Amino acid sequence: MEDWKFAQQDPSEALAKLHSFSIKKKHARGEVEARITVKEFATAKATEMKFFAVADIELNQKSMTFQPSGWSETLAGALAECLRNLRKFEYESPELPPESSEDGAQL
Repeated sequence: MEDWKFAQQDPSEALAKLHSFSIKKKHARGEVEARITVKEFATAKATEMKFFAVADIELNQKSMTFQPSGWSETLAGALAECLRNLRKFEYESPELPPESSEDGAQL
């Protein structure tokens, strides 16, 4: 066990160490960067799932938004599950308004 885990006095504090990752996801208008944060909990609640990964972007925005995430007993497992979920759905970039010139006329 790592020393940082001993800083938690009560399991309800949910002390967690953060691990950060970045990946580029291609979509119709180019690519978007997704940052994934994996939380390593000092103590697990009801299960042995000590690692939780979540991406900072939402996918499938035009129908039912979905934020990729994943739980696992290992850091690699949680990251892999989150990436699997990230790959399942499309990133639907927001529609850009028509560009206009300085005098307010649309181009």
